[in-house]
Amino acid sequence: MDFTFSDTVAGYVVDVRPGAIELRTLDGRTVTVHPTDTTSAQLLRNLGDPYRDVTGSMTEYLRPGRLVFSHGPVYPDGGALHFQASQLVIIGGAEFAYPFEQSGWWTRQLHQIATFYRRAQFGSGAVDFADYRTEILSAGGKTGRQVQETDTISRMLYGMSSAYMLTGDEDFLEVAEQGSRYLHDHMRFHDPGEGVVYWYHGIDVQGNRERKLFASEFGDDYRAIPAYEQIYALVGLVQTYRLTGDPQIKADIEGTIRLFERYFADPKLGGYYSHIDPVTLSPHHDSLGPNRSRKNWNSVGDHAPAYLFNLYLATGELRYRSMLEHTFDMICTHMPERGPDVSPFVQERFHGDWTPDRSWGWQQDRAVVGHNLKIAWNLMRMDSLQPKREYRQLAERLGQTMPGIGRDPQRGGWYDLLQRQSENGRHAFVWHDRKSWWQQEQAVLAYLILAGRTGNEEYLRQARESAAFYNAFFLDHDEGGVFFTVLAQGLPFLFGNERLKGSHAMSMYHKAELCYLAEVYTRLLVHREPLDLWFRPRPDADFPQRTLRVAPDVLPHSHVALEQVTIDGAPYTGFDADALTVELPRSDHQLTVRARLRPAQDPR
Repeated sequence: MDFTFSDTVAGYVVDVRPGAIELRTLDGRTVTVHPTDTTSAQLLRNLGDPYRDVTGSMTEYLRPGRLVFSHGPVYPDGGALHFQASQLVIIGGAEFAYPFEQSGWWTRQLHQIATFYRRAQFGSGAVDFADYRTEILSAGGKTGRQVQETDTISRMLYGMSSAYMLTGDEDFLEVAEQGSRYLHDHMRFHDPGEGVVYWYHGIDVQGNRERKLFASEFGDDYRAIPAYEQIYALVGLVQTYRLTGDPQIKADIEGTIRLFERYFADPKLGGYYSHIDPVTLSPHHDSLGPNRSRKNWNSVGDHAPAYLFNLYLATGELRYRSMLEHTFDMICTHMPERGPDVSPFVQERFHGDWTPDRSWGWQQDRAVVGHNLKIAWNLMRMDSLQPKREYRQLAERLGQTMPGIGRDPQRGGWYDLLQRQSENGRHAFVWHDRKSWWQQEQAVLAYLILAGRTGNEEYLRQARESAAFYNAFFLDHDEGGVFFTVLAQGLPFLFGNERLKGSHAMSMYHKAELCYLAEVYTRLLVHREPLDLWFRPRPDADFPQRTLRVAPDVLPHSHVALEQVTIDGAPYTGFDADALTVELPRSDHQLTVRARLRPAQDPR
């Protein structure tokens, strides 16, 4: 090799000597990086935090065992490579080895993200969803595209509701409540004869006129009604309902679930079809082309994380628990390959009879790394609710195998799309080796909950390394928010739609979900610290038995207890510490409920 390139090395400090820092990489190799007299060093920082330069004292922070990211030129050096350290990002300081495990790190990050999207969409004035636009530029400005997509609004509502739950900032709640009403008034189609609710793909805003976009405008789903768009239309509505109990939101949610059960569900073989025809509402119509009579990961599995877990948390209703169980039974039955010499990745596309479809569109026989991590994460959640051996086995199988095939062992972070079948012991990249924000989220949450549930230190190491890469490279400290994609080395990839902070593929959901649940899991499962959550039930809150359920996520019953409740700032005793429920008093105004949760004495 006679050329140079720049690259990143992630590793734990083994030894520091003049002109050399010896690191143990994430997969256990030894690499030496060489600082120069122009090398700069900084500590990891959160969104909204100032730059923390430690160039002049870097050796004080480069303690054995500390995780470091080094970036710089790589030179050929005989038969080896010479890594020059131009910039160092040191994870942790004197006070805390992993700063993202400090109480409030993820809460502060979510507050910054919510503030960015609130300002980008509505400025600093009143919230008016007529101004909402799907596409948001990197710095928060809007493009000329006038479309409002239902899913991206709902994803933002999830983020705003979650931000309120962690911070109690009512500005975020106002966005969530007004957005929920906007979806109801502008994006909803109600068929009273069938009792179902359908959500438009979106609205094309032309001055004071709205042109409804009935079917999907997205390429993979063009002129069809995809299940995942209806699923994600609920993500923000359900999270807002958890806070307020708004009966109008609940009615819309129940109407959409009737749509799933009546038109998407397969009553004979189980699961849900991926698309239906917009006129006949049939999944078997010829107009659907390659999406005719198909099932996929999104149509079957995405119900659970997008809205169904949160709907069960809000209501405790057995019908939603049964729907969750059916979803995960279908995942465990059909998605893993069985037998010798099979792919470690799950199968994601199916014909109606559950025969794997390995010729569909861009997916072919390819694996989305984040979907495998997402399955592991959600199986562990479901195992808390309905323990089953097959749930735990598949979650741990994926948790144990994914790092060796889906993670970057030198730089950290998780890849996007790989070939499901290996060749010469390697699962090849499909188009690129870039890393997207949402797949890093799935890794952090999967390994946090695996660590919290099992006590396995290896899972905790994976969670920490994943969180370190995300916080080091995906946070946009200059313009706000989170980058869509970074190169393998961690440098932002700012081309096409991936330069945007808002698009068909990106709104506020995954980054907010990461912040909310990383705070929950780190505080309650890993470090066993108390956590406060805020709720804002209406006078007409439509919760079963007028009971507010304040469980932060689906966790084992023995892990968390409700320690303290205040309503409108005053102590309140009408709660069940073990059931994590609050009996709401009658009121003529919207109540502010603050619930303090604490880890139980014996978590396992």
